[in-house]
Amino acid sequence: MKNPEAQQDVSVSQGIRMMFYMMKPNETSFETLEEVPDYVQKATPFFISLILLELVVSWIHKGKPSGPLDDALTSMSAGVLSRLPGLFFRSIELTSYIYIWENYRLISLPWDSPWTWYLTFLGVDFGYYWFHRMAHEVNIMWAAHQTHHSSEDYNLSTALRQSVFQLYTSWIFYSPLALFIPPSVYAVHLQFNLLYQFWIHTKVIDNLGPLELILNTPSHHRVHHGRNRYCVDKNFAGTLIIWDRIFGTFEAEKEKVVYGLTHPINSFEPFKVQFHHLLTIWTTFWATPGFFNKFSVIFKGPGWGPGKPRLGLNEEIPEVKGKEVPFSSSASRLLQTYAVVQFALLLTFYEDTYTDKAALSQVTLLLRACFIILTLTSIGFLLDQRPKAAVLETFRCLVFLMLCRLGHLKPFIPSLSFAFENILKRHGIIIVASSIVRIMVIDIVKTWKNMKEDSMPELEF
Repeated sequence: MKNPEAQQDVSVSQGIRMMFYMMKPNETSFETLEEVPDYVQKATPFFISLILLELVVSWIHKGKPSGPLDDALTSMSAGVLSRLPGLFFRSIELTSYIYIWENYRLISLPWDSPWTWYLTFLGVDFGYYWFHRMAHEVNIMWAAHQTHHSSEDYNLSTALRQSVFQLYTSWIFYSPLALFIPPSVYAVHLQFNLLYQFWIHTKVIDNLGPLELILNTPSHHRVHHGRNRYCVDKNFAGTLIIWDRIFGTFEAEKEKVVYGLTHPINSFEPFKVQFHHLLTIWTTFWATPGFFNKFSVIFKGPGWGPGKPRLGLNEEIPEVKGKEVPFSSSASRLLQTYAVVQFALLLTFYEDTYTDKAALSQVTLLLRACFIILTLTSIGFLLDQRPKAAVLETFRCLVFLMLCRLGHLKPFIPSLSFAFENILKRHGIIIVASSIVRIMVIDIVKTWKNMKEDSMPELEF
């Protein structure tokens, strides 16, 4: 029997509460998997609202924004990229779970029981702790998870910096739950566990008193994101910090935390952010002699080397001084503003694609996904000031016009659709030319800026 209090639509009250894991069992229990809302997708406006709120609070208290614009754009780009596979197929975390449930389950706990709900809460959080810990201690898993740690700042946008292929290993740690927990209950908590971890990525909240003993908090998670020696491989919790206290991986916040990877990647290009460590593993694998050593390169810790402990040596972690300057884009304010506008338009288009995905053909979905990837890559190239950034952006604009002409993309304002199509038919060449001129202007501004910097005398202090 379907739970009468379960709702497909998420109200504002529910939206706020789901961000803090404060939803009640009777409003989030569903008989079938198809009834479970896509809470993560529905959380997008709440992500944006909280990021803006953090920005305002930071500005009031510290007189500056909560983080640099280039870093925030890269984090949100990674979040969009990580969600694209969901346009085409169900997550492997669900498909694998359903397979085990249908073929190997031992018992079936009632889907509408509060006891099942709370047991699943603990089970998912326990599974997340071990997945998260292994993602730091197994090099091939770290290759995916490092994406989330690559930001050298720490704010709510950092929470969105997710890996594209991390979920292809995380499902393993939740599989035992499929022996007795219905998939619909599991799907709810899998999303809530992820959403809870959004708000703890902030520096504007200091200490939460007694809650620090039980819950994962901003203070605990700041430690986890630090590259100080005392921070590395600590505080793996999702929602409850008790797992770290039990298994000896807890560390309280002490000295100033310096964020990011121990060896920063110094790039805003989304593919490098996602996949650079795989290249490092590939290079190290072939450079390391011996079959068992090669095996260890993949399955031992990121810091491992022949003759070292499984997780490497703590003293080899680069020591931080607390005065490190995060990598920042050399792009002009004008170019960064242009990147923000393009990303804002992309985000609207991305949301529209997810909303209408059931009505869109597979070809249209594929072309839209490719255009999203192209746009994110172009933004990364612009922020990195790559030599071919202007060429790529010009190509992206041409692809946009082509997709609009073929009907795979539509203007955001429906009433403009007819006029837009006529303009494309009659004045396509003019639009293409204007796009090229726009990029040439960007390139000229960049060249002028570089020439101005080169002509300036070097100052000595």
